[in-house]
Amino acid sequence: MSDPHAIPTRMSKLTRDERIQVLKQLLEGSSVSSTVRLTDISMPTILKLLVDVGEVCAETHDRLVRGVKSRRVQADEIWSYVGMKQKNTDEIDRACGKGDSWTWLAIDADHKLIISYLVADRGEESAKAFIGDLAARLANRVQLTTDGLKVYLDAVENAFGCDVDYAQLVKQYAVVIEGQKRYSPAECCGATKTTVTGNPNRKDINTSFVERVNLTVRMQDRRFTRLTNGFSKKLENHIASVHLHMFAYNFVRMHKTLRMTPAMAAGLTDRLWGVEEIVALLEAKEEKEAQAARVAKPAKPVIVRSSREYKTIPLTPIKVNGRRVGDLSDQS
Repeated sequence: MSDPHAIPTRMSKLTRDERIQVLKQLLEGSSVSSTVRLTDISMPTILKLLVDVGEVCAETHDRLVRGVKSRRVQADEIWSYVGMKQKNTDEIDRACGKGDSWTWLAIDADHKLIISYLVADRGEESAKAFIGDLAARLANRVQLTTDGLKVYLDAVENAFGCDVDYAQLVKQYAVVIEGQKRYSPAECCGATKTTVTGNPNRKDINTSFVERVNLTVRMQDRRFTRLTNGFSKKLENHIASVHLHMFAYNFVRMHKTLRMTPAMAAGLTDRLWGVEEIVALLEAKEEKEAQAARVAKPAKPVIVRSSREYKTIPLTPIKVNGRRVGDLSDQS
């Protein structure tokens, strides 16, 4: 007998409207489980759609967010975790991508555009990859501000050399009493502005805009919301969700202050995108892959039955009693 309390779901190829409905739910901060309940679509189907759309969003961001003309750039990292927190992992868990996960963000302070982002650890190689990608997307010299994370120093030097006005904003936080639990960041009690390279304008040395984007990410992507069970269980799904939300932030969601999307403000597009266009990008990719598969598919072998070749074998006359046997003259 079927469980009368089970949630009815279905797993099948989704229509365009169903894909749009699922993505809108995810972009408004719904967890995957709540999206299952609201849409009556199975969790594996939703996660498969998320991964496919994430790849399309990453490819489109990489293609369109190039040659960005910016004046001020701010960079920061936002913490989350996959499966469990780092302190609870073992070697096998970490090999499977579980534990702490950091999303590096670089935002144009004027256009509010997320220029570059990366999901990785908080190490030196990740910093170099992130800052290197940021430098490749900029069209001109900028003023760059980061927090006091030391790995930024070599990363910025390797990517920009002397062609950047770079400063760090090092904040001081109040001491947390040992044993006291807290569910919000420690109180900031001061900050030091340190010039690293070039001649940055001191009044523009801040990370306020990128920290505000961090808040938006935590509110809009359920995987980043603290004190919930909506955290990512698999790294692949976590990265796909970041791709989707970063693209939607740049191209789909209207910015209240700008009254347009960041991509429009930065001159990367002249129109407001919709979730429908994200789905259209996915459909175009699927059709292209289907055509490539049809071309690459080997032709079905055709069996051709060849006709036998018969050779005329001359008969050797046999003589019996002086007469040839098989002589045509003996046949009527």
